[in-house]
Amino acid sequence: MKTKITYTLAILVLLVASCKKDLNTAPTDAVEDSELYKTADNIETVVTGAWAYLNDTYFTYANPGYTAIQRTADAMGSDVAVVTSKYGYPNAYKLSELYDPTAARAGYFWQMLYKVIDNCNNVITRVDASEGSEEKKAQVKGQAQALRAFCYLNLATYYQFSYLKDPDAPLVPVYTEPTTIETKGNPRSSVKDVYALIVNDLTSAATLLADYERPDKDKIDAQVVSGLLARTYLNMGEWAQAAQAAHQAREGYPFMPSANYADGFNDIQNVEWIWGHGQTSEQSTASYTFHFLDVSSPGSYYYSFMADPYFKTYFDDQDIRSKLFAWDGLEGREGLLRYQKFKFKSNLIGDIVYMRSAEMALIEAEAYARNGQTAQAVQALNALREARNAKAYSGAGGDALVEAILLERRKELWGEGFALGDILRTQGKVERKAYVDANGDPIMVTVTDSEGKTKKVAARGHSTLVLPNKQPFSANSTYYLFAIPETESQQNGNL
Repeated sequence: MKTKITYTLAILVLLVASCKKDLNTAPTDAVEDSELYKTADNIETVVTGAWAYLNDTYFTYANPGYTAIQRTADAMGSDVAVVTSKYGYPNAYKLSELYDPTAARAGYFWQMLYKVIDNCNNVITRVDASEGSEEKKAQVKGQAQALRAFCYLNLATYYQFSYLKDPDAPLVPVYTEPTTIETKGNPRSSVKDVYALIVNDLTSAATLLADYERPDKDKIDAQVVSGLLARTYLNMGEWAQAAQAAHQAREGYPFMPSANYADGFNDIQNVEWIWGHGQTSEQSTASYTFHFLDVSSPGSYYYSFMADPYFKTYFDDQDIRSKLFAWDGLEGREGLLRYQKFKFKSNLIGDIVYMRSAEMALIEAEAYARNGQTAQAVQALNALREARNAKAYSGAGGDALVEAILLERRKELWGEGFALGDILRTQGKVERKAYVDANGDPIMVTVTDSEGKTKKVAARGHSTLVLPNKQPFSANSTYYLFAIPETESQQNGNL
């Protein structure tokens, strides 16, 4: 984090006013360090401010905080057919943006993650010496360690290939102490070393937060930490530990009733949500992401995250998720396939989902399957399928079962930011093909126009079918990786 812009931001201290999401980025010298870090209650405002910064900082309208990473990850995958004439993610969809170290978005993501890391470092190194109860110190430190681990897990996911491909590959610089303008840039640590830090942080956080009862789902508690450990162990190929952590994370979070699946994935009170970012009319910055995801509400602006028509074919007819598809007949959108999973609330805001029990069940299933525990894997997979009214899996174990679970992840987690990460961690490849018949002719579908009239139009699916170098999609392509920004490389001579 050696660039000028990163250093400028690193010395900002995040303070929070009466509303937990009111962010004041006053310079460090605006408040005496001795006062800011005097009590554990004061230090908690730094954690809360870092969380608010991660979620609510606009870089551009297409980059509303962390949700921009989620949208980018799905746009670069197989099942979201981004409308490239719309603002937001067309270059990410074409895989022509994030591998470019000069791209603005590459700089935004780096800056955002490392700024949060630096604020967490300040908390972790100073809270033990502050005034306050040991219980409060444990809560604050545990949340800071978990949030730091979350940021490093994102860096580990997108800035190098799979842990299982090469754990010794260079990843990103690691910082565990607060930085200043004089701090020298660190060299890139290995994938293995970054994951060791993530596991250590989360393991410590699990202990520190063991007795913490959070006031809302924006806060990190022990079950959120278990969920982050499940993701981490899955990436590392530690199957038994991944399954155990995932099971712990979803305890007390049942699958939502079938009827709620069509509610719009906009409410943090959904029984299935383990972790998320709530929105209000006064604090709704992150809600802007729904303008890309929501393809059916009149108030949505870009409606650019349409579905690959082939994606629809993966669902059983009785599956509740299959009811969310509809061919668009409106002018300029004719023939695109809506997947109406995400919808604004009536007041044009929407809560952001970070972790659900469905994801944890799928981690549990995949980890069991890869560990040769077929019965347990099928049980976890079919529990979710039953909740979605889908047919039970009755096939073979081994690779066939793993592939079925990975497909179920695509179906269940569409639009929630997992597509690219799954491709990288499994050493897979983007899968896209033109939606045409056996003769190469467009497939016609029936749509309804704005006047209620039906007509036949050519269905529209993926428009980018190869890598930027015009070669076919392949495993472990460098086009899948996020680049370290050029400004960082210029300022940090140790990279």
